[in-house]
Amino acid sequence: MKQNQASTTAAGIALARAIESAKPAGERICYDPFARRFISGAFYHFGKFFVDIGYSEWKGPGVIGFLVARVRYLDDYMQSCLDNGLEQLVILGAGYDSRAYRLEKLIAGPVRVFEVDHPATQQVKREQLQKILGRLPEHVIYVPIDFTLETLENRLSDSGYDPQAKTLFTWEGVTQYLTPDAVDSTLAFVAGHSGPGSAIIFDYMYTSLLDGTVTRGEVSNMRRYRRFTGEGLVFGIPEGTVAAFLEQRGFCQVRNVDADWLKKTYFTGVNERRQVAAGYAIVSATVKTRTHEEKVEGQGT
Repeated sequence: MKQNQASTTAAGIALARAIESAKPAGERICYDPFARRFISGAFYHFGKFFVDIGYSEWKGPGVIGFLVARVRYLDDYMQSCLDNGLEQLVILGAGYDSRAYRLEKLIAGPVRVFEVDHPATQQVKREQLQKILGRLPEHVIYVPIDFTLETLENRLSDSGYDPQAKTLFTWEGVTQYLTPDAVDSTLAFVAGHSGPGSAIIFDYMYTSLLDGTVTRGEVSNMRRYRRFTGEGLVFGIPEGTVAAFLEQRGFCQVRNVDADWLKKTYFTGVNERRQVAAGYAIVSATVKTRTHEEKVEGQGT
């Protein structure tokens, strides 16, 4: 991502949510009334035109289906965590995520929300929220971070994060743009600095899309326009290996859902003909309970 430029990808994802949210209640997969307010009118109408004429589906069959199903699945998962005593929520690479402003239990409850993101994108979001809400909500703590200069541990600690609290980390639409070392570093922080019952949920690409074993138009486009967006595809996990990947990094109770599961679960009735792109998946996992010796060792690193 370019240093002083808000994320182009974040705007594109908000566009997909906005278009889906404009559909009648019985037809939409997800609903985000804030998404339309985070993007300009010109960007919305331009993007919707290409969706309406079928161009986006032609270039990336099922990608929009996966994006809106991802929103729905994360909404459902987060709601379940809120129903089960969640104390903190950390949104990694928050972009234009609006859950802190539209989920009732986050708006009204005692859950502290930390939105972690690149300073340029976060500044644009905060300006828009001031216009939408009239003020920035007190239950949300904004954590700007430049990962080339700062660490997640230091920035969250400086912002009042409690490493003993039951925390959910969401990581939506981010991992594919990070190096393997950056992914490992983030997972190590989550596994070593969160309270009992904490969990993480994120989506990822299969390595087969990155190495060219499987060819998809949207992947080619992302690579073609990288010089403009500053966001290139870097990280993937081989299909069928995510459970072992996370267990080796301090997690348990791994649940993985793929395109077939999302299609069967959400795309029924009027939506049964819509596609969900293969090659992408969503995984959730719980942080393993550490022994006293492991906790002491972790505090020393």
